[in-house]
Amino acid sequence: MQYAAPEPMPAASYPSSSVELGDVKRILVRRRFLILATALLLTLAALLYGLFTPALYSSVAEIIVDPQDLQVVTNDVNPSRVPPDGGITMVESQVAVVQSSGVLLRAIAATNLTEDPEFNGQGGLLSRLLGGGSAETDKTGKTLDALRRRLAVKRADKVLVLDVIVTAKSADKAAMLANAIAQAYLADQASARAKMATDASDSITARLDEQRKRVQQAENAVEAYKSANNMVMAAGNLVSDQELTEINTQLSAAQSRTAALKAQVDQLRKQGGAPDATSEAMRSSVISSLRTQEATLVDQLSQLGTELGPRHPSMIAAQQQLRDTRQLIARELGRIVTAAETDYERALANQQALEAKVAGMKSKSLDTDQASVKLRELQRDLEAVRSVYATYLQRAQETREQVNVDSTNARIISSAMPALKKSWPPLLLLVFGAFFGGLGLGTGMALIAEYSSPTVLSSAQMQSAIDAPVVGVLPAKPARRRWWPFGGAATPAGQKMDAVAGLALRRLFASSRRPPNWPLVPSILLTSAPEDAVQRGRVARLLANAAGARGSRVLFIDTNKAGGSQKEPQPGLLDVLRGEYPFETLSQYAPGSNVAVLGKGRPKAAFSEAQGVYFTQHMLAQASRNFDLVVVDGGALADNLNASPLVAMVDEIVLVATLNATPMRDVTAASQAISVMGRLPTGALLVDEAA
Repeated sequence: MQYAAPEPMPAASYPSSSVELGDVKRILVRRRFLILATALLLTLAALLYGLFTPALYSSVAEIIVDPQDLQVVTNDVNPSRVPPDGGITMVESQVAVVQSSGVLLRAIAATNLTEDPEFNGQGGLLSRLLGGGSAETDKTGKTLDALRRRLAVKRADKVLVLDVIVTAKSADKAAMLANAIAQAYLADQASARAKMATDASDSITARLDEQRKRVQQAENAVEAYKSANNMVMAAGNLVSDQELTEINTQLSAAQSRTAALKAQVDQLRKQGGAPDATSEAMRSSVISSLRTQEATLVDQLSQLGTELGPRHPSMIAAQQQLRDTRQLIARELGRIVTAAETDYERALANQQALEAKVAGMKSKSLDTDQASVKLRELQRDLEAVRSVYATYLQRAQETREQVNVDSTNARIISSAMPALKKSWPPLLLLVFGAFFGGLGLGTGMALIAEYSSPTVLSSAQMQSAIDAPVVGVLPAKPARRRWWPFGGAATPAGQKMDAVAGLALRRLFASSRRPPNWPLVPSILLTSAPEDAVQRGRVARLLANAAGARGSRVLFIDTNKAGGSQKEPQPGLLDVLRGEYPFETLSQYAPGSNVAVLGKGRPKAAFSEAQGVYFTQHMLAQASRNFDLVVVDGGALADNLNASPLVAMVDEIVLVATLNATPMRDVTAASQAISVMGRLPTGALLVDEAA
């Protein structure tokens, strides 16, 4: 009667997992020698480098750069303005200026650095081996490159101070070079500004001749136009305009005088022949004198008339004098009237003459008005050209003076001093850095090695790979070695391993779907990759021993090793599967245990798979009479085709792998071999070497 192997329980759904955080520890522990070797190698290299590398010293010179330069003149070539960012950007650009070739070449020339073997490239081993000298330009270029490599210019945050740091094999040389570069920077800035002022002065001076010619051309144009239009200028104005203005002034004065004289004459004419009450008569000194004399004579006549009488000679003489005086007054008043009329007539004639002259000049002025418009335009052009020429002349003189004035506001606030301690190599820092860097590098190499050839790292990863549960994780350290693998008292470590094995057996058969009254004995077949043969054999014996220790009668079948100690293999499993020997005659119990052992047997003849399945079924049915469990060490199924009939009939197929050692490709190959034989793995047992 043919029996089919019982169907396994449907595989549970396990989460996909590659590497978990806890698995990294396993990788690092497993590859700890690679990590430590890398760290020690780098530490040794750093130590040798620090011991044999010549010491270097660094010195610092500090330069403060004020973004607001000294303002020597108002119209400076370099205007002193503070940028919106406080000059940080401008000072930051000075970092590049300090490292520029112009500044460094100044410092090299000042210190004669091209003759220093440390910087000119002549002190190296390669240069000494090659021999020969290089051209002067090559030497300068090498010195410049070497100095640039030894130079660092830094600016601290939110400050306007530049740190010029130079590193050299000598502390004094480093300080000297730092100070030389700082001085070269200041000299370069002063030279650049002087050159800028010189270039500006030369450019403006070159434009002066052109501006002077333009002024001359404009002046000649004005003079030629005035000559062509008969326009004579005086004090910046046309003479005809000045004459017209003067005559208009004279005419106004003449009109005023004529009006005043006419009013005077009219007043005198209104008073008739006695104009003695006029202002002219009152102001006349002659009339005033005659009036005084008249008053005196009147008083005298009054007195003589009282004393002498009207016919007295003195009285008559006084009266005659009074009449003469009054005649003189009358004649004087007449003369005033005549003079006023004469003055009026003369003023009127002068006014009329001036009016005629003004009329003539106005007609002439109308003829020159159109020419004056063009003349004023030429004069405006002349004034503009003169203004530009004057500005150029003043600017040229100012810029010429700025050539000799240094307006930069940068100075050295701290000169470089020889360093007391070397700056390179920092031996302690290099050693610590190399050690921890080596740890990091070794860790990376370990992870790369692991990911390039992944191994079984965890139960979850194994479950995801074979789609079957991991029923236990056994420690790799075996119990105290005994002369026989079965029976005998177990050590405490062995008791722990037996407990784990017993629990694994319970998990296996708790999930089995053996039908009730199944005639075949419960059976387990263990397989693994070829590299895990030792661990697989140990786990198989451990399971058999654990079942036997709990009172079960166990048949242990080893498909890898022939039974007996003689050179000629003893009959065993292969003989049973070929039907040559009955099963009961070959199985034998180990001394002092409940475990019977059946060896591989004699591989002298092949058998068909159907024949093997039949006798396997018959063997398991017979074993159910005398045994409670059959444990089979199936070997590596990909290489052990003799175990194929057993795979078809056993209840459980367990895959054995070692954590952090068994490659995942071997697990996949073993699982595929089981699939080719018509079954699927029902579980897995892992061996932890770190436990």
